[in-house]
Amino acid sequence: MNIIVCIKQVPSREASLRINVEQTWIREEDLSFETNESDIYALEAALQLKEKMGGEVVACTLGPASAHSVIREALAKGAERALHLSDAAFVGLDAFATARVMAAVFKKEKFDLIVTGLQSDDHGFGQTGVILAEVLNLPHTTLVMGVEVLDGGARVKIKRELESGWFQWLELPLPAVLTIQSGINQPRYASLKGIMGVKKKEIKLIDLAATGLTPSDLAPRQSIRKVYVPQKAKQTQFLDGTPKEAAAKLVDKLKNEARVI
Repeated sequence: MNIIVCIKQVPSREASLRINVEQTWIREEDLSFETNESDIYALEAALQLKEKMGGEVVACTLGPASAHSVIREALAKGAERALHLSDAAFVGLDAFATARVMAAVFKKEKFDLIVTGLQSDDHGFGQTGVILAEVLNLPHTTLVMGVEVLDGGARVKIKRELESGWFQWLELPLPAVLTIQSGINQPRYASLKGIMGVKKKEIKLIDLAATGLTPSDLAPRQSIRKVYVPQKAKQTQFLDGTPKEAAAKLVDKLKNEARVI
């Protein structure tokens, strides 16, 4: 089974974030980065399927040169090779354009399954995997908490997480696209042997020209107009009268102003 795993470099969860001068995003110059959390679980799911079914796992990321770190981490954990989509034209793409670039690259690959994390820790749109499936005209499902291969690799049985502790089971023909929920498994650490073996594995750099797309194909369909820190506002009200009167006023405010009861 050949599986492509989409991974993303995101700012570290422990990083101190500051808004840029244009107020369009955060300042990334001094930030530390890491692999997107749900993508870590997606990679582990792919590696476990490969260990059961054979084949290869290909890690793919779209990002600047610094994204090499998340690629090397995926290779150290067990991915056989990697695709690094890097071009000045890829900076600041929205979910649709990102999916379109990946689809153009994946059409040249032989795969049975594409897995992504449910959503990224930075933008959190949760749309790239879904749009990717639509562009490639493949069946897909989201919120995946379990994957079982059926019929020797012809289909997969999926466990989806719903609300209030409910789950849904469904079957999809392959090839397909799955977006993986955090917590589906226990991600492994890279072994020393795996880390040492990264330099022997292929990391293929792919620019805009190699995708067959043009800058006009990547025109954004959505944009971030402004990023700002919400202003904190505090207000104190004193409720006078007898304890019974004060209690009645409190209940009224909780019901009609705060709307919490």
